[in-house]
Amino acid sequence: MQLDGKDKKLLFLLQNDSKKTTKELASALDLSVTAVFERIKKLEKQKVIEKYVALIDKQKIQKDFIVLCHVKLVQHRKDYITQFENEIVQFSEVLECFHVSGDYDYILKICVKDIKDYREFMVTKLTNLQNIASTQSSFTIKEVKNTTVISTD
Repeated sequence: MQLDGKDKKLLFLLQNDSKKTTKELASALDLSVTAVFERIKKLEKQKVIEKYVALIDKQKIQKDFIVLCHVKLVQHRKDYITQFENEIVQFSEVLECFHVSGDYDYILKICVKDIKDYREFMVTKLTNLQNIASTQSSFTIKEVKNTTVISTD
């Protein structure tokens, strides 16, 4: 889909604050409220805008222990990959899962309360999955950058 400058600016504004009113967006874009409404509907229909969410402060809900866990499967068989992916998406602790190249097959971003909760997750959930050969965990020290804004440039 081809985005014009107004679409790109609209996406930027919505990514920074999706609760802005159509009137506020129209003012920022120098468009009519109707034109902004129609652009948003077009972007939603085209699945450029997938959904609207509330971002939560992990510290305030005591879930700010972030782990990057590298997972290696026993083999790269299609059925092993499919089974792992179907199972891993069921774990609420896993925020993101990437199938990657390199020494490991997957990188998981896991969010839990503390090291004790992470151990519990590893022992009762992750290591109970079939076809996992090994894991390696890295614990975050400081979050340097965390954004949900994707540049359209």
